Amino acid sequence: MKPWQGISEFAAVAEQQSFTAAARQLRLSVAQVSRNIAALEHRLQMQLLYRSTRSVSLTEEGKLYLPHCQHLVASLRDADQAIQQRTQQPQGLIRITAPVYYGERFIAPLLNDFLHIYPECRLDFQLTNEQVDLIEGSYDVAIRLGQLGNPRLRARKLGSRRHFVVGSPAYFEEFDRPQDINALDAHRCFTGTVRQWRFQVEGKLETVRPESYLHCNNGLALRDAAMKGLGLAMLPDYYVTDSLANGQLEEVLADYRQPDDGIWALYPENRQVIPKVRVLLDYLSGNLSGNLSGNLSGNLSGNLSGKFNTGEIEN
Repeated sequence: MKPWQGISEFAAVAEQQSFTAAARQLRLSVAQVSRNIAALEHRLQMQLLYRSTRSVSLTEEGKLYLPHCQHLVASLRDADQAIQQRTQQPQGLIRITAPVYYGERFIAPLLNDFLHIYPECRLDFQLTNEQVDLIEGSYDVAIRLGQLGNPRLRARKLGSRRHFVVGSPAYFEEFDRPQDINALDAHRCFTGTVRQWRFQVEGKLETVRPESYLHCNNGLALRDAAMKGLGLAMLPDYYVTDSLANGQLEEVLADYRQPDDGIWALYPENRQVIPKVRVLLDYLSGNLSGNLSGNLSGNLSGNLSGKFNTGEIEN
């Protein structure tokens, strides 16, 4: 028996939960799919699937084996497409994941435009604030925000973002504006996905962990609380640009603002960037490089300089 025999069939049946659907996807007969999986189980000397007249499910061994098979199938598909697309227009499925709010507001519209330009491509776009495993999930690209720290992934910078410490005019009527980071102890501070606030003090990065008056893993909720005068929030530019421009929020501690960090496209280190993915990354980079911070005037303007550092990745 060939080592590859049955692997594609097993992965397809597991994903489709149906021999018939898997056979249709692979353009094989149901009998051929069943025979190849049976041969694979015989080679491994273990059962991978529970079969009944109505359903198919994975055994414990099948659950352990499946991610490895999916990775092998994806790698083989990538190898085929790398050759086939060398002189062709980008085509085929691209699987991509992004954080919910940033993905909704910025990535989704660009992906829709991308499909207009490259109609031979198809997209599986998942929005989640969970840090999904690209390899186990067979994703081609993940959009991540902040600082990087996963050695198994390669990264391409698509743009930059800037953080602001903000409060409402009503809040500053009740509380004095903090003049330095030590004054934050006297203020109501909100924390989000990352509880630490980073600042630049005399050219060095310092981390402050403020006591949370409000902790929430949703930036829109923190922005709303700040606009309603409940306290101070540290939020990226795409949450507060409009509110800063119209005066609903005001920035404090601008002299201590941390360096801009990155908007990244991550992809598995051991997976070749095939043409369709490279074209998508080029498109996103070209359209995300004009960061929101650069569009603001006055003390909000300036060049962006995101850095590749080891640390946490924010959603």
